[in-house]
Amino acid sequence: MRLLQDKVVLVTGGTSGIGRASAILFAQEGAKVAITGRRAAEGEEVVSGISATGGQAMFVQADLGVIDGIPGIIAQVVAQYGRLDCAFNNAGITGGGPIETLDEQIWDRVIDTNLKASFFCLKAEVEQMKRQGSGGAILFNASVLANIGAVGTSIYSASKGGVVAMARAAAVELGPIGIRVNCLNPSITRTPMTSARMVTKDDGTFSHPLAVDIPLGRLAEAEEMAHAALFLLSDHASYVNGQALVVDGGQSAF
Repeated sequence: MRLLQDKVVLVTGGTSGIGRASAILFAQEGAKVAITGRRAAEGEEVVSGISATGGQAMFVQADLGVIDGIPGIIAQVVAQYGRLDCAFNNAGITGGGPIETLDEQIWDRVIDTNLKASFFCLKAEVEQMKRQGSGGAILFNASVLANIGAVGTSIYSASKGGVVAMARAAAVELGPIGIRVNCLNPSITRTPMTSARMVTKDDGTFSHPLAVDIPLGRLAEAEEMAHAALFLLSDHASYVNGQALVVDGGQSAF
């Protein structure tokens, strides 16, 4: 049996990168997938690809920075599929540089997207899962930078560290009613968001300034993170709660 057979799964930021790879994999594993994103063309492309292979998917165009609109996303998913079983709160942005170059505008943009919006997604998801009364699984895409330091990432690291702490608290609060909450903490992954700083090496592989200390000697692929997310949302992880699974090629082992 497929790992998410007949589950309804929401993936925020599902139009590219880890979110896109996860949405495709979840559909292959039997889920009815709802993805959000700001770009309609990319969202519909993902949905069309899933549908073409016999999967079920829908796209909800949304900007998670508009907090008042988040409950409406859940409402659209429930209107289409009748319930919500799992959520992968994946949407996020980067933003960094030397500390002395950062300002309040950058702080607000990163924290609002990565932390504030993540909380209000959690709130709306929990409200729906409580109405259903059958538990659920919620996963946040955090970062290995919640565990280790790196130059120029102070605000981004703060946002992802906050996500991990929030998820841990939510896991304690929601565990008694059968809602599991966990984090996925990836290292640098080859996605459109990270491609601007990619360097193609002589052997055709890719490198990135933040990947120099990864023992496996390469960047992660989005599909590798999708498989980790699949595990955490599936019943194979039924006793995993309040954890931040680091998937970093050994980067944090130093």
